[in-house]
Amino acid sequence: MLDKNGIAKRIAQELENGWYVNLGIGIPTLIANHVPPGINVTFQSENGILGMGPFPYDGEEDADLINAGKQTITALPGSSIFDSATSFAMIRGQHIQLTVLGAMEISQSGDIANWKIPGKMVKGMGGAMDLVASAENIIVAMTHTNKHGKSKLLKKCTLPLTGVSCVKRVVTNLALIDITKDGFKLIERAPGVSVEQIKESTEGNLIVQGEIPEMDI
Repeated sequence: MLDKNGIAKRIAQELENGWYVNLGIGIPTLIANHVPPGINVTFQSENGILGMGPFPYDGEEDADLINAGKQTITALPGSSIFDSATSFAMIRGQHIQLTVLGAMEISQSGDIANWKIPGKMVKGMGGAMDLVASAENIIVAMTHTNKHGKSKLLKKCTLPLTGVSCVKRVVTNLALIDITKDGFKLIERAPGVSVEQIKESTEGNLIVQGEIPEMDI
């Protein structure tokens, strides 16, 4: 299985030169640490930063420089800092080529639930709904099952939805999966993980065609 950094490292292989990329809270923030050599992308955080770098080393943190998850970050040469209105104008204007989000549930039709568990206190929606409504290329980074071992890749989401039919690809600790009109399509297996393990951990319809290769990470 992949750990959180392994998930981030695999998603980093999806990056293309010149892209502007929004990184959501959680596992997606780790992607900035794993950009492949020769790939030049600009990371955006919805709280108003363009040009995020990797996380700072211990002792080098600047408490005034944070991402949307309130984690301390670094700013690369040429980066810019601006208000959230400008940040969301970039997002709503579809100037972001890739959005990577975490999720609590994904449905086989590409619905995403990632902002609220009923009965638990939350500060608000944040930028999640703007991101899923505006982005055309959304990858979700998540664990395949919850802490009770139940699948988070479902026929239909049970939690309040953030967006409908918007997710294109999911990378979990077990697999890389595409969302198709017929359901989840298995593309790659995490190292050491069998197709049977992935089937057992996926509640939604899982399409398996031919030999499924292991991820190269």
